[in-house]
Amino acid sequence: MEHIELFFKSIFIDNMVFATFLGMCSYLAVSKKVSTAVGLGAAVIFVLAITVPLNWLLDQYILQPGALSWMGPEYADYDLSFLSFIMFIATIATMVQLVEIVVEKFSPSLYNSLGIFLPLIAVNCAILGGSLFMQSREIATLGLALNYGVGSGIGWFLAILAIAAIREKIRYSSVPPALRGLGITFIITGLMAIGFMSFGGMLTGGDEETEENKTVETKVTPTEDDNTELANNTKIVE
Repeated sequence: MEHIELFFKSIFIDNMVFATFLGMCSYLAVSKKVSTAVGLGAAVIFVLAITVPLNWLLDQYILQPGALSWMGPEYADYDLSFLSFIMFIATIATMVQLVEIVVEKFSPSLYNSLGIFLPLIAVNCAILGGSLFMQSREIATLGLALNYGVGSGIGWFLAILAIAAIREKIRYSSVPPALRGLGITFIITGLMAIGFMSFGGMLTGGDEETEENKTVETKVTPTEDDNTELANNTKIVE
């Protein structure tokens, strides 16, 4: 259940584009055609699926305070957390180079259509954000880290695929001149982000038990003094 919850949260609730607005450069620049968006989205899924678990291992066994205790008790006091950014980016850059080599070898047309944006995956905020969110949220196991990486990649893939499909169709629409291009794209992205916000309560229904408001009726019994005061008031009225 934990894997399913994390998977759907990373796709819909914590979507990299619509929840945190990471990776917007590639999202806006490579979303003019569906075919190009599919290729870049698949590359992002692959890179996130590899880098997030690798960076989880680096964080658990090298970077965290006391993580080097497996090397011996004399290393238990070392804290290498200040190297997190450098190590994470190095892992991401290595995987991006691997993706670039594979795409160029097996799909030259996709490699040419992606152009400069394929090597720019190395500095894509969504890729680094996946590893940093994994670290800040203290994901417990390697399997959950892999789950989170794949889910985050699929969420980014769905976002760029959706906007690419809309941008292909909107070419034939009568968009006001002032909003053509990135203007209408930003508006559509904002509307899609609002739509994705509706998924926020999808997995939170059973987290907290609802308490029913109970009305307690209190019966007031008149005391002897109250009866005496009431009798005196009655006499005065008479």
